[in-house]
Amino acid sequence: MRPVPIQAAFFRGELGLLNRSGHEDRPFLLAESPDLIDQIAALRRAGCSNPILVMRDFRNSRDTAAALDAGADDDIVIPVKSVELRSRINSITRRSHGHAAESVNVGEVTAYFDGRDPEISGQVVKLSRREHAIFQQLVLNAGRVVSKATIYDAVYGMSEEQPFDKVIDVYICKIRKKIDQSAASGHNYIETVHGRGYKFAAVAETMKRAGGM
Repeated sequence: MRPVPIQAAFFRGELGLLNRSGHEDRPFLLAESPDLIDQIAALRRAGCSNPILVMRDFRNSRDTAAALDAGADDDIVIPVKSVELRSRINSITRRSHGHAAESVNVGEVTAYFDGRDPEISGQVVKLSRREHAIFQQLVLNAGRVVSKATIYDAVYGMSEEQPFDKVIDVYICKIRKKIDQSAASGHNYIETVHGRGYKFAAVAETMKRAGGM
C-alpha cells in the first residue's frame, strides 16, 4: 500500500470525480478529528462508494457509532499492524464486488485478495506489485470488460507517479504471458476487447460466447 496524503481542502472539492470507474476501490483512511463526520458525510453525499476506515487513538463507543452511522465501513483503534489493516481493506473491497471469501476461482486460476500470488493449475505465479494491482482489477470484475482507463485510474489515479497509459498494455502483456504459460489448458484468460478494454474470463465462458456468435 502506498498512502497518498490529502488535506481538509480535498473534501471541499469535486468529490463526484471519485465516482469514475477505477476510483471506487481506493480506500480512505480518516483520522479522528472535529471534521470527521462531515468528511464521511461529504463523501457519501457525493455518491462515493469507496471504503472508508476511521483510525482513532482510543475506543469511544459513541464516536464509533456516529462514524459508522455516517457511512464509515470500519472504525479502528491505532496502532494497528499493516497486515490487519490490509486485510480489513481487502475484506470491504471484495464484498463490494460480491465476493465473500478471501479468494475467487476463475477456471484454473485462484486469485487471493490478501496479497498472495495467484495459483494457476496449482502452480504459484509470481506477480510484481503493479501486476498484482492490475490483476486484481481484472479478477474482481471477471466476466466483464474493464476499460484501460479504469485500470489506469485504479493503479495510478491519485499517485504522483503518472506514466503514459501505454504502460497498462505492457503490464497486461506480462500478466497474460505468465498466466498462459502456467495454465494447463493453454487457455488465454485475458481477452483484449478492441476499443473497450480487457476481460478476464474462464474457458467455459469464452466458449459459450463464441458459440453464440
